[in-house]
Amino acid sequence: MLTYIENLSVTEAENVKKTIQDLLKQTCILQVKCDPVTLIQRDNPRYQVCMNHREFLSDYLAVLGCDLIHDTQDNIFRITGEGVLTEKLNLLTTKLMLLLKVIYRDKIMGEGLNATVTTLAEIRRYGVETNLISEKILSSQLHESLSLLKRHQMIELPSAIGNLEDNSPIYLYSTINILCPTAEINVLVKEYAGETDDSQQRLSEEEYTTETKEDTDEENIY
Repeated sequence: MLTYIENLSVTEAENVKKTIQDLLKQTCILQVKCDPVTLIQRDNPRYQVCMNHREFLSDYLAVLGCDLIHDTQDNIFRITGEGVLTEKLNLLTTKLMLLLKVIYRDKIMGEGLNATVTTLAEIRRYGVETNLISEKILSSQLHESLSLLKRHQMIELPSAIGNLEDNSPIYLYSTINILCPTAEINVLVKEYAGETDDSQQRLSEEEYTTETKEDTDEENIY
């Protein structure tokens, strides 16, 4: 592996190292990234590095317990395996992520090229309308959540998070990669299955009550 790096130019070797760092930090490399200043989409040079040095990157990451996957449908390189750094999202970050996906979906259906941009003011409005975020959010909490979303390439910000204003444009990426362990999925399925059973039972009881009432009414009429 060292021989492979040594045979590359200084610039290319540095690009390979930075690409490995980005993969380990962000878990994926997008083919197209948004320029935070102009909000114009441009080819991501890290993606081309993955294409050019895919075999070497796969071997290197395998030593760290990671597998390099090329997702041709979403045009991303991503890593999986035991060596991948897992990060749990807090409640606020999860709510923001859900709101961003709702905003993206609504806009892509009606605003075309403008679908990929939102603002803090719009996120707050969606939060109130969906009842996901109705309480006041501390600046420190918001900055922490936005920083995490940016690091994992869910959004792109035009400035430092501390300088972000209500109407500052926030670029939305269409791809979000989340790992949910099977054990946690099973817990969620069991929880919601219980709620579904309770709902169906309540519905059956309501239908039975309605039918009984109708029968009683008919008896009273006759």
